[in-house]
Amino acid sequence: MVNKILNNFENRAYGVCDWLGKKMGIKASSIRLFFIYLSFVTLGSPILIYLIMVFIHEHKEFFKLKKKSKRKSVWDI
Repeated sequence: MVNKILNNFENRAYGVCDWLGKKMGIKASSIRLFFIYLSFVTLGSPILIYLIMVFIHEHKEFFKLKKKSKRKSVWDI
């Protein structure tokens, strides 16, 4: 039971760094190190930012903006 919970958490937590790395063009390991170092310096406050990013990553289909299609003329509805 505990291993199942840990595996689920690890899959979601490490997916955030990969996702952010792809968006920014940075290696995921660099992002992980950044969060670790920043957590030590600021006494853990980046953990809240990281948890917000986990939430956004899990529900990213709700945060995507729909692109409006351009009409070619006034008569296209």
